[in-house]
Amino acid sequence: MTVIRLARFGRKKKPFYRIVVTDSRKRRDSGWIEIIGYYNPLTEPSTAKIDKDRLNYWLSVGAKMSDRVKKISEWAEAK
Repeated sequence: MTVIRLARFGRKKKPFYRIVVTDSRKRRDSGWIEIIGYYNPLTEPSTAKIDKDRLNYWLSVGAKMSDRVKKISEWAEAK
């Protein structure tokens, strides 16, 4: 199953997340199919950017969004 979720990057205590499309059986930070955005919780205010066209494409072919990505996408859309 294909999922849209966060992959953690950055260093210790300085997280930076990429919003990626990956197989649900893969580990959190390993091999992804496509990077469709990012989320940085450390900036003031937090920043997020998601490619809506690619997000809609992956949802149309059956990918599932994680709860956290769903919240981030709604928040980014409201900005």
